[in-house]
Amino acid sequence: MKSAKSPLGDDEATLTGKLRRGELLDAACPSREVLKHVTSRWGVLVLLVLATGVHRFSGLRRAVGGVSERMLAQTLQWLESDGLVDRIAFDVVPPHVEYRLTPLGREAAERVRGLADWIETRLPQVLQAREGRRAVISATPAREAPRPGSR
Repeated sequence: MKSAKSPLGDDEATLTGKLRRGELLDAACPSREVLKHVTSRWGVLVLLVLATGVHRFSGLRRAVGGVSERMLAQTLQWLESDGLVDRIAFDVVPPHVEYRLTPLGREAAERVRGLADWIETRLPQVLQAREGRRAVISATPAREAPRPGSR
């Protein structure tokens, strides 16, 4: 008897197949919210920085170039609510808050590190593909858009 295949092509009888099959492809799946938090631009970068150790907010902001205070705060809240980041507030004046990865967060950081490493090592090919695509697009004559009501 043959096992069913998932839309991604994995044998659903394997653990990998079952995990990939999941419900992530379903629009209402709560996993999508976690996926959004972990794989957002800022989520990935915050996980990578926190994988190096404990950081204060200002240190994170300096390390993650280009992130606004608002986006960093929101990203940290998302990652904290997903159980990936611990926020440690010290009862001192002025306030002192530190952030660190939880064991679950360290696991997520390892996973996104693989993706980040792939992007860094493959960047020349990606840039070359982009340039090749731009050349094809600019060499293609523009088509006249159909007029409304015409077929």
